[in-house]
Amino acid sequence: MTLQATDGPIPTTGPLVDTFGRIADDLRVSVTDKCNFRCTYCMPAEGLPWLPREEILRFEEITRLATVFATLGVKEIKLTGGEPTVRRELPSLVAMLRDAQPNLAVSMTTNGYLLDRLAQPLAAAGLDRVTISCDSLMRHHQVLAGMRAAEAAGLTPIKLNCVVIAGTNEDEVVDFARFARDSGYEVRFIEYMPLDAEQHWERAKVVPSRDILAQIDAVFPLTKAGHETEPATSYRFADGAPGAIGVIASVTEPFCDTCNRLRITADGQLRACLFAMHEADLRAPLRSGASDDDIAQIIRTAVWAKWEGHKINHPDFERPARSMSMIGG
Repeated sequence: MTLQATDGPIPTTGPLVDTFGRIADDLRVSVTDKCNFRCTYCMPAEGLPWLPREEILRFEEITRLATVFATLGVKEIKLTGGEPTVRRELPSLVAMLRDAQPNLAVSMTTNGYLLDRLAQPLAAAGLDRVTISCDSLMRHHQVLAGMRAAEAAGLTPIKLNCVVIAGTNEDEVVDFARFARDSGYEVRFIEYMPLDAEQHWERAKVVPSRDILAQIDAVFPLTKAGHETEPATSYRFADGAPGAIGVIASVTEPFCDTCNRLRITADGQLRACLFAMHEADLRAPLRSGASDDDIAQIIRTAVWAKWEGHKINHPDFERPARSMSMIGG
């Protein structure tokens, strides 16, 4: 990376900027740490101890934070988990966000398992689109039904996220490309990151994005799309077929120098990086009478202190104490 930090006081006006000049305008909000799946790159088969209910942000608190972030230049909020659809009355939260910030893009990342019954209520409440995490096309009939329900409800464009792990699902890469062509969806392949709760991550299990593209291109020739939707690099099918392929090379080609994302955990901690070692507490100020200006200053301070990058490829890399399900995607 070639980022150069700047000195000076923390800005009190303008967009959310860090010392490297990156502007944060994309916020991921985890609404729960619970999940109804047990993906190996995230959570052990027996699950994890769930956060006590009183520690989870209430809908009113999430809505207030969304309003503060919107005034600071955030353009999109993506609801995450755990699995967000296991949070009771989720459409009510979407409606509250839409009422409070009509111009804010509101989307969701989900495993899709409950979308067959929730897609329509979420769309009616004001959700714009969904990204569905799907790491295998085998034995996932319920998830496929959720995709169809999301499309029928207008939660489009639908994107699929697939974490590729050597020895597990790399043999399905071409099948996913075929599914993209048949469905018209964009399938985005994500490199396996060291965020599993059991800390079993091994670099040998990372399938480089370039290898994924080579597999697909050998069967369905690809051409690079005319634009990039960070952090994914997108490709179209050279024969003009519908659908698209995206790759997120978090490990082999980190994109920290263009990162525009922030994350709030289910218990109200602000993380300026997925791999951050430090968090800024927003829940305590919310519940102790802090003003919106006070909260905005906490946010600006946290963003200003954002580090250069996650150092996955450096000898001194340290993984965060929280796993993916505890952070939010």
